[in-house]
Amino acid sequence: MDASTGTPDDEPGLPGFASPASAATPYRVLARKYRPTNFGDLIGQEPMVRTLANGFSANRIPQAWMLTGVRGVGKTTTARILARGLNYARAGVPDTGPTVSMPELGLHCAAIMESRHMDVLEMDAASHTGIDDVRAIIDGIRYGPVSARYKVYIVDEVHMLSEKAFNAFLKTLEEPPPHAKFVFATTEIRKVPVTILSRCQRFDLRRVEAPVLHAHLAKVCAAEKVEAEDEALGAIVRAAEGSVRDALSLLDQAIAHGAGTVSARSVRDMLGLADRARILDLFEAVMRGSVPAAFAELRAQYDSGADPSVVLSDLAAFTHLVTRLKIVPEAASDPTLSETERVRGGAFAEKLSIRALSRAWQILLKAIPEVQAAPRPLAAAEMAIVRLAYAADLPTPDEALHQLRADAAAAPAGDPATEPGRPPLPPIPDLRGGGSAALAAAPRTMPAEPSPAAAPAGMRAPAPVAPPTPTLGRFEDLIALADANRDILLRTALERDVHLVRFEEGRIEIRLAPGGRPSLATDIAAAIERWTGRRWAVVLSKEAGAPTLDAAARAATETRHENAAADPFVREVLTRFPGAEIVDVRETASEALASAEQEILGEGDAARVDEVDADDP
Repeated sequence: MDASTGTPDDEPGLPGFASPASAATPYRVLARKYRPTNFGDLIGQEPMVRTLANGFSANRIPQAWMLTGVRGVGKTTTARILARGLNYARAGVPDTGPTVSMPELGLHCAAIMESRHMDVLEMDAASHTGIDDVRAIIDGIRYGPVSARYKVYIVDEVHMLSEKAFNAFLKTLEEPPPHAKFVFATTEIRKVPVTILSRCQRFDLRRVEAPVLHAHLAKVCAAEKVEAEDEALGAIVRAAEGSVRDALSLLDQAIAHGAGTVSARSVRDMLGLADRARILDLFEAVMRGSVPAAFAELRAQYDSGADPSVVLSDLAAFTHLVTRLKIVPEAASDPTLSETERVRGGAFAEKLSIRALSRAWQILLKAIPEVQAAPRPLAAAEMAIVRLAYAADLPTPDEALHQLRADAAAAPAGDPATEPGRPPLPPIPDLRGGGSAALAAAPRTMPAEPSPAAAPAGMRAPAPVAPPTPTLGRFEDLIALADANRDILLRTALERDVHLVRFEEGRIEIRLAPGGRPSLATDIAAAIERWTGRRWAVVLSKEAGAPTLDAAARAATETRHENAAADPFVREVLTRFPGAEIVDVRETASEALASAEQEILGEGDAARVDEVDADDP
């Protein structure tokens, strides 16, 4: 047994898994005690390990690696294991070169893992950011290794280097000596110049999946002889968010908090979490629309020490879980889920609709930062519960419109809601959070308006006046109709992609501009029939036709700019103010009126109007 590391002599790759450290050994936190020492110990990074193993076996070893990922997934640890694999050698065994298979401690392994080997140099770029630090590396790289096979430079948080330091690295990194290797680690890969990235073999270390991390924590607890509940480990895994170091640090804290026992209750108290079963009760009350019950449950959790923002976060997490169970029922096999979450989550997934779950997720996602920033978090959380209970299952605008139209069409002939001048008043269901018919409350109706006074005896009520049918007299009327019906895509296509060839009553001939969609003629005909109730023939033609309205508008704008630039007064202004330019040309009120008169009356009539105005005293 190695007293300094707690590693059994026959299992160097599993430090500390044989037995806990003795009382005489200084205590080491679990994140350091169970730090991987070989590639077999790395969890959740199988693609990277497979790539490195294949490269080492084929002797395709690059001069530099770039390791990136979130905190606690093993970047620095992987860099040290890489340095150990590059320099692995055993006494009395022929040298076989770099390898990923390290069944026992080699000649340099202990010194490399303890960061004290002369040929494996680690530099923290966060505290050594300048060009002088890089120049020291460049000056020392010319000399070969003292005892190892390679001289390995490990630069952690490499994105912190200055621009000049990165530039100083370029030449050396592209053509280093054969005995030098570089391993870079960073959490901010976007801050590393592409000139550096292009010279490195990049590995993106992934977040460790929840089942893998859960199994790793259970293994550590067994090695430490600590009793831990599965629900407690699941809560730690969720809080760690895929970071092994965070999970081990939380486990270390939970062991101390629970006096050697890791229970779900102690973990909840330590992290300020709410009871998962009570979160499910709160979710059920909210989706049932029972605001008093939801308020009581939220207050009870708050009194027991739960943070309101954490409660809403757990509520959002459970909403996401129910959505996953509805779409992917196999997600119920996740070991981090408790039996209660598995059973009740599946029941909710059967009853609630995707629309209700999506709306609840959106409301909670917006409410969480509001509660965190509110001076009274509990009150803000209660208001979020009210919004969720009353709006979680409201229909979307298009669904409400379709429902109104369907109810209006199905209304009987004598219904007061169908009288002339009165909009239909369909019954509005009470959609307070109930995601399904089983959870929805009884429907309610809007109060009816007072009916109009009855017509005097002997007089017939006026016949209902039908709304006027839109008419199309010219192509511009069609564009205005598209604008009135808020069909922005069709209006844009009419202005940009249509060359008008001929416009007649019931028939339109057009030529498509380059890039226009082939189905535009069919879309125009369908839109006209939908808006006017009449069928029009829209035909594609090969004639040139008129310019598109968009091109005509641009040409008119250019003409106005040219006319304005030709004006003597404008030329004088542009000469007096160098650099000035014409931004826009607008007509005055009198010019606009004259233009309208010419368009309506014709040039001759407009001229006669001008003569009458001039002679009028």
